[in-house]
Amino acid sequence: MERTSLNLVFVGHVDHGKSTLIGRLLMDTGTLPEEKVEELRQTCKDEGKEFRLAFLMDQFEEERKFDMSIDTTQTFFKTATCDYVIIDAPGHREFLKNMITGASLAHAAVLIVSAKEGIQDQTWRHAYLLGLLGIEQIIVVVNKMDMVGYDEAVFRSMVNGVTNMLGQVGAKPMTLIPISAQEGDNVASKSDHMKWYDGPAFLEMLDSLQTPVADMEKPVRFAVQDVYQVNGETVFVGRTEAGRLCAGAKVKILPAGHEAEVKGLHVFGAEPTELVPGQCAGVSLSPSLDIGRGAILSDADALPSVTKQCHAKIFWLGSKSYRVGETIAVRCATQEVPCRIERIERRFDSSDLQNKKEGAEEMAETDIGEVVIATDEPIVLERFEDLPELGRFTLVEGENVLAGGIVTDSK
Repeated sequence: MERTSLNLVFVGHVDHGKSTLIGRLLMDTGTLPEEKVEELRQTCKDEGKEFRLAFLMDQFEEERKFDMSIDTTQTFFKTATCDYVIIDAPGHREFLKNMITGASLAHAAVLIVSAKEGIQDQTWRHAYLLGLLGIEQIIVVVNKMDMVGYDEAVFRSMVNGVTNMLGQVGAKPMTLIPISAQEGDNVASKSDHMKWYDGPAFLEMLDSLQTPVADMEKPVRFAVQDVYQVNGETVFVGRTEAGRLCAGAKVKILPAGHEAEVKGLHVFGAEPTELVPGQCAGVSLSPSLDIGRGAILSDADALPSVTKQCHAKIFWLGSKSYRVGETIAVRCATQEVPCRIERIERRFDSSDLQNKKEGAEEMAETDIGEVVIATDEPIVLERFEDLPELGRFTLVEGENVLAGGIVTDSK
């Protein structure tokens, strides 16, 4: 059987057991070296704390001090069929920026909800972000079942509540699994404490996930990151976002609209005949053109939208409120152009997705908005559902990320 690989993001409200679950998973699969476990046991002893599985992920001293994850951490484990990259995304409100970074890399997500505490404000925010980022494979684990006496009725109530919540953000869970990460129930194997549950254990469910296959039949989209001179030839270095880019292909360079032919493809130590989605390489063109970072090479017969206005859904992260019309910038792929929110059509409170009635002239921290964005210069965009790589963007002010969003209409 051919091995697969999969990026898996873990999200959940603080104290719902996210890091504990990851720690349990690493221990139960034999991934973690024994010396690492002993090192962390000694650290806990030195700090006068009881050893906890969560510390396997919270590796920074500051995190142990304040008992919370503060950054997006990646770690690895494998099963008989799959190599996994675990993206541990922070659960605190002030670390949502890191969570978006983590989730945008993921093929699938695990949403952790405490059976004892139930759905919290942060649970709503994470659910919305998973929907916003288009993550379709979502496993929900109802954790801390040991703290509610492994009560089936509690789990069934959580199933109804979480399914309804995800439905409101346009997402659907693949399954919901009752677990105790601390005790290991239903993590690597089925638990005797919950014989009423007839579904898969968590690890079994992970191995049923699918790694998305790039659609190489889509029109070519290549985002230029930089320009180099190599042996007197101009080489445009970037990433293939969609389609097959072949030597000899006719392309348009957007937003300028120049036409050219792909003269050659350049990968370190090789001269391939084509590039596939996700592949970074250099491209030389004929004629050689004066273009730079942010240019998009496109299939000449199937062009994306080049526009100065789009409709979008955004999640506001900036601590300072934004008022309609203020100049900021939008980043999409390698493009960055000045922009402004021209109109807020709807604004929601991300803690419960209730529509805010008191005006729609500004966005405040953790607000959700359906907005119209206007740019000062033409930008290449596509609807997120058509091509996520050119439909996902951030709004920035300098290096400060203010919001993340997706394009719903680029016309």
